[in-house]
Amino acid sequence: MKKSIFLCLIIVGFPLSILNAQINDSVKKDIEELKSNDETLNHRLDELQKSIDDILWFQRVGDVAFIDKIFMTGPPLAKEKNPTGQGAGNPVKFWSYVFIPRNIDYSRKYPLIIFPHGGVHADFSTYYTHIVRELIYQQYIVAAAEYRGSTGYGESFYKKIDYGGLEIEDVDASRQYMLDNYGIVDPNRIGIIGWSHGGLITLMNIFNHPDHYKVAFAGCPVSDLIARMGYKDDEYRDLYSADYHIGKTADENVNEYKRRSPVWNAEKLQTPLLIHTNTNDEDVNFLEVEHLIQALKAADKKFEYEIFKDMPGGHSFDRLDTKAAREIRIKIYRFLDKYLNPPRKINSIKDIETAAYK
Repeated sequence: MKKSIFLCLIIVGFPLSILNAQINDSVKKDIEELKSNDETLNHRLDELQKSIDDILWFQRVGDVAFIDKIFMTGPPLAKEKNPTGQGAGNPVKFWSYVFIPRNIDYSRKYPLIIFPHGGVHADFSTYYTHIVRELIYQQYIVAAAEYRGSTGYGESFYKKIDYGGLEIEDVDASRQYMLDNYGIVDPNRIGIIGWSHGGLITLMNIFNHPDHYKVAFAGCPVSDLIARMGYKDDEYRDLYSADYHIGKTADENVNEYKRRSPVWNAEKLQTPLLIHTNTNDEDVNFLEVEHLIQALKAADKKFEYEIFKDMPGGHSFDRLDTKAAREIRIKIYRFLDKYLNPPRKINSIKDIETAAYK
């Protein structure tokens, strides 16, 4: 039957090229629709995963901390689809986790840790369980913003991403929110810590807002986006050059990638800073952090750093629950102690075990 139709089309003079074009257009349309459906499904699965992980937070940390998830605002979108449309210019709304130690005295004030998560598109998950428990043990209050572009909040929020841009201000807005709404927060004892992309956010916050933080720790921080675009693959680069994000590749707009990179802002450092890096990091190549250290030294900045040689765990070397990783975290906490003076200190592996498994 199909052959007969095909012959009839030829007999009546229907151009074969037009027929092929229509078939190709139809196939392309079907493929694009499938891709869109797949992307939508992935976002729905992320939302489900986030809901499950939120329950796990209460299960794993609820015995030592009051946990809340507050809805707040940051700056308007970096890119407005319709700048003159209804709601254009409104602040971006996002969620932030708050962890408050259960055993504190509400007549006193306590130090605050701002804790941005890592990942180009990721979220603050129970991956950080033991680190949060360790901070709570020391009677730190912890705030962790799910800044624009985080996963688990749908496609629209995902596409609000502004890596190295206004996400920095979202995280700083979470600091201001805590000051405005929690009288138990000591405004003179606020620190910020982060690993990987969270390390970049940490660095850019202290560079842009040096008066807002007493101390900072950056672990394996993404430091040089231009170098990073050079050693990552096209799939990774596409996350940045997407039309809803930066919109251009590094070679098309090198200055924009420099603006978003800590290494090109090193001269702004004023805050006490500790940097950790690992030579066998499989995510943030050591060359990025090495470049940052060199830039800070060239700018004659005072800071502390430690380079770990081929530590097990690679990118996650000091976030693991091994004895070696815990010993490294004790170093981090001692550095923070000097500027934030938490009511309780972690000085030993035994203290960490008590914090993790109490």
